Amino acid sequence: MKTKEMTNEQLKNRKIMKKVIKYAVCILVAMIMLFPMYWLFTTSFKTATNVAKYPPQWWPNPWTLANYEELFMKRPFIKYLWNSVYIAALMTGGVIVFSALAGYAFAKIKFKGSNLMFLIILCGMMMPIEVTIIPIYTALSGLKLADSHIGLILCPMFGYCGAFGTFLMRQYFLTVPTELIEAGKIDGASQPLIFTKILLPMAISSISTLVIFSFLQSWNDYLLPLVLLSDSTKFTLPLGLSLLSNEDGMKWELVMAAATFSTVPILIVFYMCQQKFMESLSMSGLKG
Repeated sequence: MKTKEMTNEQLKNRKIMKKVIKYAVCILVAMIMLFPMYWLFTTSFKTATNVAKYPPQWWPNPWTLANYEELFMKRPFIKYLWNSVYIAALMTGGVIVFSALAGYAFAKIKFKGSNLMFLIILCGMMMPIEVTIIPIYTALSGLKLADSHIGLILCPMFGYCGAFGTFLMRQYFLTVPTELIEAGKIDGASQPLIFTKILLPMAISSISTLVIFSFLQSWNDYLLPLVLLSDSTKFTLPLGLSLLSNEDGMKWELVMAAATFSTVPILIVFYMCQQKFMESLSMSGLKG
């Protein structure tokens, strides 16, 4: 009996040790992942002298809001932020509409040349933006859209984001049983009604994924606005961040303050889409 009790205690101790090690490793990895965000946030409240101090100052002393005051009062940061927000929002909405329609057509509507057209779209997705940037600029210049936000919205919509979205939505719609569509037709539903009332609500998880991908792609895009835009009042946030400098070089305390504030829209979009994604999973589990 004593041997059995000892064995049970040893097993319990081993399980406890495994859990302790597992949680310790998870905490260590989380700290490593969160450290850049901590450094970003704390540096935004430092003075220029403390930012350049060596050894580095791990905690702002003193705390200052001067960086945020200069950012909002003396710099056109709000203008850059608004440009990025509305460009990313319009581009993301366009990608969702375009990709959902194209993905449904490629998955459920049989027409001549569909496989070839889908292959061409996949080839476009595999081609990096650096390869196509000169033809894009030439085409938009011919359409008088080079120095405008319309070009920044249309290019990703019908380019890499649209191609990826079409691929993603097509792969999802292929998993939808054709019998579901046929049942809708028997009930008298038209093709647009079946698409909007039956298939789109089912695809909310894929749409949420596409929203996050498209928004981040537009939000972080630096090369396309750099090539297309020449008017500084039309600059997006990545271009605006590059202007936070003076004759002495980059003002890193301002860059950190701007970067800290610019993460807020990304977190909001991610939080909203994460909720929708989890709701879709729970609803599919209930239906199953």
